[in-house]
This record gives sequence, C-alpha cells and structure tokens, in this order.
Amino acid sequence: MRVEVNGVRLYVDVEGAGLVPDGPRMREKPTLLLLHGGPGGDHSIYKPGFSALRDICQIVYYDHRGCGRSDDGPREHWTLAQWGDDVKGLCDALGINRPLVLGTSFGGFVAQAYATRHPDHAGKLILVSTAAKVDFEEIYAAFEQFGGREAATAARNYWSAPSDATRAVYREICLPFYSARKKARDRRWLSRAIIRNNTGEHFNGPGNEHGRFDFREALGRVSCPVLVMAGDKDPVTPIAFSETIAASLPPGQVRFLRFADCGHGVVTDDREGAFQEIRDFILG
Repeated sequence: MRVEVNGVRLYVDVEGAGLVPDGPRMREKPTLLLLHGGPGGDHSIYKPGFSALRDICQIVYYDHRGCGRSDDGPREHWTLAQWGDDVKGLCDALGINRPLVLGTSFGGFVAQAYATRHPDHAGKLILVSTAAKVDFEEIYAAFEQFGGREAATAARNYWSAPSDATRAVYREICLPFYSARKKARDRRWLSRAIIRNNTGEHFNGPGNEHGRFDFREALGRVSCPVLVMAGDKDPVTPIAFSETIAASLPPGQVRFLRFADCGHGVVTDDREGAFQEIRDFILG
C-alpha cells in the first residue's frame, strides 16, 4: 500500500497483527519500523529474515522517498532531515506510538536524523552497521584491508565521483566484501531489489550530504534505549564508526555489540546471534 507522508506517497508493507488475543483481552504488540539502506535501495533487503520477529512485534517495512516503490518528491528534499521527518510522519499517519526503529547502513543515518530531530518519539532505537560521521579515508583503508587494492580503488572512484559507471564497478568489485563470511554471501537480493542509482548518486560521497552530516553532538539528546550493532570486518562502515555512535549517546541508554568475523550485514553473517540480540533488546 501507499501512504501519504509529508507530500509524497511512501510504499508501506505491514506484517503481523498489532492487536492479538491474549486470554480475556486484546494485547497490543510493539511496532518495529525497518529503515532500509541505500540510498536508492528498497525494503526488500529485510525480507524474509525479519519475519522471524513477527511473534513479538508488528513489522512495518517501507521505502524512503526517492527509493524503491515510493514517490520521488522534489529532489531538493532528498536530505537526511526530510527522510528523518518522514519516519515521524509515517508513524503519525499510521497511528504508531513509541515505535521500535531499526536502521541499517544508510537507514541508520536516517534513524539518527529522526531520533535527533524527534528525541522523545521512539520507544527504542536499533542502529546496525552505520555511522554518526563518515571518514572516507578510513573506508578506503578498510576496503584495501579486506578486499585488496582493487576494492579500495573501486570504492575511492565511486565515493569520490558517484556516477552510473563508477557505481557499476563498485557493485561488482566491492559488494562481495560486504559479507565477511563466504557462506553467507548471497547476491540474489540485488535482483529482487528496486535500485534507484540517481538517489545514491545525489547523496553519496564526500562532496554531498554523505560527507557533511555529523550526528555526534546531537546524539546526546536521544532519550530512548539504543542498541548499536557492528561487524569487525565491515569495510563500508568500519566498526570504529559504531564505536563513535556508542560514545556519543548517553552512557546509561546504549548497548554496543561487536560481532566477530562479520561484515556490513551482521544479520546476514550471524543471523542467529543478531536476531537473538535484537529479540532480547525488544523484549527487555
């Protein structure tokens, strides 16, 4: 379905009931709102894996504006501030109170924009393989460490000058290193996803908002519990980025988890461990 939010129609999919029978009453389950990566990707990266949580929460998938099946809206509104406000707007439109908000990679940037602009809105926040501030030289060094000089060069060429050509090479050479475990590598998600290159090229790189945003100071305003998860072999958002997020949040509200031998997708590389930690955090 499509839901009108801040002047655009966002594609939304819902899994599981929000109200379930519980003896003599109806019990309300919490709502987990999933913010996909990209930018320019779509929510399909979360399917079918996150269905494993439908017994404890209602799951809401959606595509950011300018991504997937959602409307573009004005290009000048392809900003983290607007994407963050869209999270709040979607919750208002659907009547979601105190959502559990999970953002991975770029979705984690959006989750931080939302949480710092609306610091009292979320019930809990989960940040997976993301950054409060991006250091591109550190990314290039990580790609060289995990993928060799060819991967480092492809990463530098794309991030420094995003285009269809440099993005195609990046996808071919660098994407295999998003996962640190060869058995977990499955690129079928690329054929399932709707990829909007123009959105990525608009946002990505040190010359665009990707290189300018900085949530480190603002994260101190977040008032809800936060789970930060990161892999120690992530070349795209090296684990030091997540350590910075954890250090920037109020110390009594953050739990930081380092996943050994995992890449950019900790849920892909350590499905059992990651989902258990997410489940425990939601229920805790």
